[in-house]
This record gives sequence, structure tokens and C-alpha cells, in this order.
Amino acid sequence: MQKTVFLNGEFLPEDEAKVSIFDRGFLFADGAYEGVPVIGGKLMDVAPFLERFDRSLNALDLEWPMPQEAYLEMIDTLIAKNRLEEGGIYTQVTRGAAPRVFEFPEGLTPTCMAFTFEKQILNNPDATHGVKVVTTEDIRWKRRDIKSLMLLGQCIAKEQAVKQGADEGWMVEDGYVTEGTASSAYIVKNGVVITRPLSHEILPGIRRKLLLEIAPKYGIQVEQRPFTVAEAYEADEAFLSSATTIIYPIVEIDGRKIGEGKPGKVARKLRELYLQEARKLIS
Repeated sequence: MQKTVFLNGEFLPEDEAKVSIFDRGFLFADGAYEGVPVIGGKLMDVAPFLERFDRSLNALDLEWPMPQEAYLEMIDTLIAKNRLEEGGIYTQVTRGAAPRVFEFPEGLTPTCMAFTFEKQILNNPDATHGVKVVTTEDIRWKRRDIKSLMLLGQCIAKEQAVKQGADEGWMVEDGYVTEGTASSAYIVKNGVVITRPLSHEILPGIRRKLLLEIAPKYGIQVEQRPFTVAEAYEADEAFLSSATTIIYPIVEIDGRKIGEGKPGKVARKLRELYLQEARKLIS
């Protein structure tokens, strides 16, 4: 069944949406993107989505292609047209099409697109059974805090993980875990959630932000500091978070059982608390 997508002011059948080969997103990964969960037909975490997208666009000296209110209306229309109940929205903005030069050409019209995708979020079996992770070398650029289109390093790491039978890769630099290929990384020791602090070295994950706000409200202590691979092996629990996983417990890292080798109580509790808040928005 054909889905409707958005491209440069138009809602189109997906096979009719096309961009120029000279688009700087295609030539240089010159753009930013966002992925946002949809639950019960509603876009979740709207304010932090707009905040992070705005931050990425500003960091790349890109303009919003339309006012933020209109952007949200576009996304809501796309969700309605595709009758999306659960899954997510992917959207990106590039600098637009221009002759291939390295400097930023002036006066370009940005390319703006969005599409929806279906994914089981509320009752995904991976959240119940847990997932496996392997560590990979972090070979990315130095501004990982910008949600840019330049994801080849993450793709290489993810492929390495999949080839080893894992669900996700944890990228490692100088012996310390930075983050997952498409997720934030956490361990739990003695009931304390440990995760790397924000910097240019990691993406400021929206689910990370919300989970770290929720945790102290329910007596769950959080420590923001780098942690080593060796610490991860010895952790009581480990988990990851992202837009459409929310939280997945990790039961194995590099073939080593984490804790009891099953989803831990802290990860399960945090996922439950996040979804509890999400259900309030859709009820």
C-alpha cells in the first residue's frame, strides 16, 4: 500500500517524491534530521523534539523551512493521512540543491521531507526479553551532538554488531562507552543509573533527557559520568533508549551475561514510568 510522504510543501505518494542529485544532503550529508515516536496516533515529546531540531539546524547554519507551528501541522497531517497509530515520524532538512562546492552557497531553498513508519512500541517483545549488544570502535566525527545526516560511522558499527548476532552496537573510544549506534547507553550499579554526560561526544537523546528527569522523582539515583567497557561487563543492569525503543534492557554485552542475564528491575521501572506519562497524553 502506497504511503503519503511530505516533500517541499507537497503531500505525495512515496514513489513520486524525488530530490535533485545536486541536493547537498545527497552530496555532503549537509542537513539535520529527527525521529519522533507516535503513540495512539499522537506525536510524543513535542517540545524536546523542536528544541533539539532547532539546535541542530542552528549548529549547521540552516533555517527552518517553515514556522515551527506549521511544521507540527505538517507532521500531524502526515500522521492522519497514513492513519499511523504506533511507530514514528522521520523528518529532515538539507541546505538544498546547488553546484558542488564545499562552502555553504547563499540563497538556497532548503529541502524538507518527512515520512511515517510503523513500529510496535508499547508491547515490543524486545522490551520484555532484552537485547544483546557488542562493542565497536567509535570512528565518528567530533560534533556528535548535532543530529546531522552524517551517519556512516554508525552504519558501519551497526553492521558489525548485526554480523555478530547482536541487536545494537555500543561505540567505544579510549576504553569508554560513548553511546549506541542509534541509542543512548546506560548501566546500573547498586541501584544507580550511570550514563555519559552531555558534550560534543554524544547526541543529546530526547528519551535520555526525559528518563533522567523522571528517575529522581521516583527515587532512582542518576550519576552522569563516563563508564568503561569493563564497568559495563560488571554492571548489575544495562539498557538503551531511543525514540521508538523507549527503553530496552540489555542482557548481554560482547557475549557476557549482564547481571542475571535478564531484564533488570530499574530498566523495567523506568520504561513503565515513561509509558505511564505517555498514556496520559493519548487518553
